Amino acid sequence: MSKAGIYEAKTEALILPILERMNFELVDVEYVKEGSTYYLRAYIDKEGGITINDCEAVAREMNELLDREDFIPDSYTFEVSSPGLGRPLKKEKDYVRNMGKKIEIRTYRAIDHCKEFTGILEGYDGDSVTISDEDGKKTTFSKPDIALIRQAIDF
Repeated sequence: MSKAGIYEAKTEALILPILERMNFELVDVEYVKEGSTYYLRAYIDKEGGITINDCEAVAREMNELLDREDFIPDSYTFEVSSPGLGRPLKKEKDYVRNMGKKIEIRTYRAIDHCKEFTGILEGYDGDSVTISDEDGKKTTFSKPDIALIRQAIDF
């Protein structure tokens, strides 16, 4: 496991009890370098959406734990954030939550001369994703062929 993967896993283990107590959901944890700064980010959600006060409450508790555990030797900035509307579907619960909803899929290679697809999420089994377009035509994508999958946002 990479250094980032280890930090993310330890952070997830520390934050999950806090989030469970507050009835929040952990969407993702990432440890990334942007420019010369490292960031440890936790993306959280709840029914009805996360507020800035929710993020502050989680960050306050987590900062104490991160200071005490001190498992990241590099200097970094810890952030707690809402995942936003355009977040990618990553975990099984993301697929379950979006079943029957309109999603966007981008593929690495063209399928029938197209790399972007939109449709209703009809099925997910861990290895593949099935959507139906507005004509009811079903298309199944193998997970390794998918570059990005997220809920479609209509403006």
